[in-house]
Amino acid sequence: MAPMDPPVESTPSRGAALGALHLAVVLFGFAGLFGKWLALPAVTIVFGRTLVAAGALAALLRLARGRRRLQASRIDAGIALNGALLALHWVAFFQAIRVSGVAVGVLGFASFPLFVLVLEAAVQQRALSGVDWLTAALATAGLLLVVPEFDWANRTVQGLAWGVLSGLTFAFLAVRNRSLAGRYPAGAIALGQNAWAALCLLPFALAAGTLPDARDALLLIVLGLLCTALAHTLFIGSLRTLSAHTASVVATLEPVYGIALAFFLLGERPDARTLAGAALVIGAAAWATWRR
Repeated sequence: MAPMDPPVESTPSRGAALGALHLAVVLFGFAGLFGKWLALPAVTIVFGRTLVAAGALAALLRLARGRRRLQASRIDAGIALNGALLALHWVAFFQAIRVSGVAVGVLGFASFPLFVLVLEAAVQQRALSGVDWLTAALATAGLLLVVPEFDWANRTVQGLAWGVLSGLTFAFLAVRNRSLAGRYPAGAIALGQNAWAALCLLPFALAAGTLPDARDALLLIVLGLLCTALAHTLFIGSLRTLSAHTASVVATLEPVYGIALAFFLLGERPDARTLAGAALVIGAAAWATWRR
C-alpha cells in the first residue's frame, strides 16, 4: 500500500488562533530577558534552548503515538533550511540583547514585518506602492533615531545591527512556515525546526566550550519549554488560520512586551530617544501590515 499522508490538525477558529498568537508573542517577548539572566554566549543559549524544546516536543509527539509525525523524506530539506534560519535568528537576537540591552535588541527585531512585506511582494512579483516605501522610510528613521552615533564601535549600533538581522531571518521563517502550516501539524514542524537548529549549532556550542551551571541549566529549561516549544508551536499553529501579515501585525507588539518586561523585571529604563524610535518602528511595521 502507498504511504498515507500525515494527518493534519483541524483548523482553529480565528478567535482561538489570535489568542494563541498573542500568547506566543508575549512568550517571545519574555524570552529576551533570558539574554540578560543567562551568563552564557548567545550560541550556547540558543543551542540549549533548541535542544530542550526539541526534546520536549519529541516526547509530546511520542505520547501522541506518532499521529503527528512528519514524513521526513518529503520535507526534510525545507525543515532543515528553516532550522538553520531559526538558529541564526535566535543567535542574532540574543547577541543583540547581550551587546546593547533588551530595548535595542527587540527594536531591531521589530523591523521584520517590513521584510515580510518585501519578501511576499517579491514572491507575488508585484511592485511596492508609494505607501509601502513611506512606511519603510519611517521604520528606517525610527531605527536611525535610536543610534547615538554612526560608529561600529558603539554598542548600540552593534546591537541594532544584530537585531535587524534577527528580524530579517524571522521574516524568511514567517513566510516559509505559512506554506508548511497548511499541510503539517504545528508541533511536528516546531520539533523539526528546533532539532535542526540544535544540530546546526552543536559544533559552535562545542567550540564555545562553556557549560551551564545549575542555575543556568534551570533557566535554559524554562526558556526551552515555555518560550520556545510552547511559543513556537502556538505561533506556527496560528498560521493555519491567519496570514503571515496578520501574524506580523500582532508580532509588532513583541517589542512592547519585551521593553515593558525588561522595565519591571530588569530595571532597564529606555531613554526618550529610544522610545521615540520605538514608536516610529512599531507604528510603521503595524501600518505596513494592517493596511494589507
